[in-house]
Amino acid sequence: MTTSSSEQGVSLGMPQLPAPGYPDDVRTRLERDAREVIARYPDSRSALLPLLHLVQSEEGHVTRTGMQFCADMLNLTTAEVTAVATFYTMYRRRPSGDYQVGVCTNTLCAVMGGDAIFEALQEHLGVGNGETTDDGKVTLEHIECNAACDYAPVVMVNWEFFDNQTVESAKRMVDDLRTGREVTPTRGARLCTFKETARILAGFPDEREGAVEAGGSAGPASLVGLKLAKGETAPARVVHPRDGRPHEEPQDKAVHEPSPTEHLSSHDAPQDTSASDPAHPAGPVAEEGE
Repeated sequence: MTTSSSEQGVSLGMPQLPAPGYPDDVRTRLERDAREVIARYPDSRSALLPLLHLVQSEEGHVTRTGMQFCADMLNLTTAEVTAVATFYTMYRRRPSGDYQVGVCTNTLCAVMGGDAIFEALQEHLGVGNGETTDDGKVTLEHIECNAACDYAPVVMVNWEFFDNQTVESAKRMVDDLRTGREVTPTRGARLCTFKETARILAGFPDEREGAVEAGGSAGPASLVGLKLAKGETAPARVVHPRDGRPHEEPQDKAVHEPSPTEHLSSHDAPQDTSASDPAHPAGPVAEEGE
């Protein structure tokens, strides 16, 4: 069976008309903001990424109008702007929800329950990957890695962390988002809308009270390795099982204090190499071309 060009999203008709412009008041406001962004860079075209965030904060996605605006402000072609806007997944190319719910389905999160969460949310919300609920509140997508593997499975909402999720907790969270109930991330600042997030990513101050002080940082589980590398004693390990009740390991175990000459990991110890062991130099095992 063949597929028509229209089914593939390819138009063989008349060339597309130029993008419509922003209303005068909107363009005036965006030009003011754009000039502030451009002034930060010695080369104006370096401002393209934040300008794409700026126009995304206006409409919730990067439209043809937004790309034309960026091209005009930076003296670029629309082809140059489109090439960048279509390369990065952080720029939405079609209308999306107030809350971007991203479920990590990379290896560790997937096996810890991320795949099950993503499948359950698709059924619960009635949408597929990259689609938005009818009320315009939630856009669901699977994402590759949130750099928070020690809290797997992880869900992000507008780039804020929701750690150690389950199918049921994820369902409750999206239901609360849709009904307007307050939803609090596991760590980091409180939630704002996707448009507000886009403006912050464009480089403008986060004006929410306390948001900067609450800015996300690595959690304790992420910092254990760093502390060990610095020679600090590891704290008692706290495990958070699926029932949510923390379980602390017995404290009667003697805590091993590493000596100054002891390596905390085999990765820290020097390994024999041809440079450190002249008696066993490394060399080619065969002549070139064999």
